[in-house]
Amino acid sequence: MHIPDGFISPQTYLPAYAVAAGLWAYAARRVKRDLDADTLPFLAAYTALSFVLMMVALPLPGGGTAHAAGIGLLAVSFGGWMGFLAISLVLAMQALLFGDGGITALPINALAMGFTGSFAALAAWKLFGRLNENVALFLAGWISIALPSVLVALVLGIQPLIAQSAQGAPLFFPFGLEITLPAIVLPHLLVGIAEGGLTVLGYRYFARLRAKLAT
Repeated sequence: MHIPDGFISPQTYLPAYAVAAGLWAYAARRVKRDLDADTLPFLAAYTALSFVLMMVALPLPGGGTAHAAGIGLLAVSFGGWMGFLAISLVLAMQALLFGDGGITALPINALAMGFTGSFAALAAWKLFGRLNENVALFLAGWISIALPSVLVALVLGIQPLIAQSAQGAPLFFPFGLEITLPAIVLPHLLVGIAEGGLTVLGYRYFARLRAKLAT
């Protein structure tokens, strides 16, 4: 789901950088205020897990890839702002060190996966947590993948309308919404099932580990 360089027009990524920069600054202040010595090792471990999960990408028909991300697990464990900042850091490191995702596309990826994914997961966790914790965890993981995939598909699909040559040819990503929505969203609805299961198992495991270390 990482968008590479060359797919997104400046008309899209420059405003996205402005929005993301403001959110990153606010998230950094929130994390600095809320993070303590007991939480930091676990946040680092969850972030490292997210990094590894995103590096294991499954090829999709048409040249795309899909992967788990650990977004829901980060969000329900540490909150939306920490989840957003952690996922943004993972995306930046992968773009800079491995060329997985683009520098110009970084704000789009961060806003879709880090911000929207984290806060959608947190909302699902809070909304359904009173009914059934396992269901809430699963839905948090599922929506943390499904909703960002919709946003990525929309951003890519509108590029032919945003940036065209004098002859009307797309200058960046060439395919419209009729291609991007099914090609990106449908596989990620299935990946979201795995992400939901990972969120349930990961949350339970780390909760037991933290309780053991606290005693």
